[in-house]
Amino acid sequence: MVFSSAFDAIKRGLARTAAAVGAGLRSVLHGRTLDDALLDDIETRLVAADVGIAASREMVSALRAEFRAGRVCKGEDALEFLKKAMKARLAGATPVRPGIAVTDARPAVVLVVGVNGVGKTTSVAKIAKSIRDSGRSVLLAAADTYRAGAVAQLTIWAERLGIEIVKGAERADPAAVTFDAAQAAIAREVDVLLIDTAGRLHNASDLMRQLVKIRDVVRRVIPGSPHETLLVLDATSGQNAIAQARSFHDAVEVTGIFLAKMDGTARGGVVIAIHDSLQIPVKLIGVGERPEDVQPFDAGRFIDAVFAESATTIPA
Repeated sequence: MVFSSAFDAIKRGLARTAAAVGAGLRSVLHGRTLDDALLDDIETRLVAADVGIAASREMVSALRAEFRAGRVCKGEDALEFLKKAMKARLAGATPVRPGIAVTDARPAVVLVVGVNGVGKTTSVAKIAKSIRDSGRSVLLAAADTYRAGAVAQLTIWAERLGIEIVKGAERADPAAVTFDAAQAAIAREVDVLLIDTAGRLHNASDLMRQLVKIRDVVRRVIPGSPHETLLVLDATSGQNAIAQARSFHDAVEVTGIFLAKMDGTARGGVVIAIHDSLQIPVKLIGVGERPEDVQPFDAGRFIDAVFAESATTIPA
């Protein structure tokens, strides 16, 4: 699947994170000579940006070693060191193919999961638009039958985007809706079946069992599916996102993360914490409210955007 990876769009979406991390560090490091107090301040700022205690401590410890060896003395050099350290830490975090790994299977099945309130249904609409814009046909399955208005919300998106949808009555069995959608995807020979599931607390075992049932139903109809299980996380939730990811991964084997609401937080360092803790790749990031405001995650561009000085500076 092809996404238009525009660096300017990513940078605009990460403006708050950049202000807290890149610009924040630059403001305390510019023109300064390193000392222990300044190094402690750097670590505090990284932790506040949700980079994670372990990652922040390890990167600053490495920086401290360089400082004591006399290899990094100026604030500007420390900033460049941190930028490279973050890129190295995220090495391997970017999928070989950007965006969602829609396989040659037809239909390819993408199961979208997450807790309540993360913007999951809107994220599904963004993914659907990106699939359609790549030249593939897509069918939506409205399997979020529990939340009042969820089916109606997804139906409005489907009509707006000109995408077909399979839905059931409110409170209908979501697994039954999934079964009907899987059969329809085969009959209509669509390229991608995109399944929106009900938001659920990651620690509610009965709801998680229902999610497993949905996965098992679509797997029976379309062997080998789901080809992608995408977890939508709210970037503003910080470290709580890690607990959510761990629970969903244990239940349905998450293959990738859509990190939504990146434009609404100054704590985008959670990308590093997620990678360190779970080794689940962040595949997409949401950088705005519009359907087109979704970008494939690229570790190098992400760090460049976080540390970018101006809207006109675009790395080669």
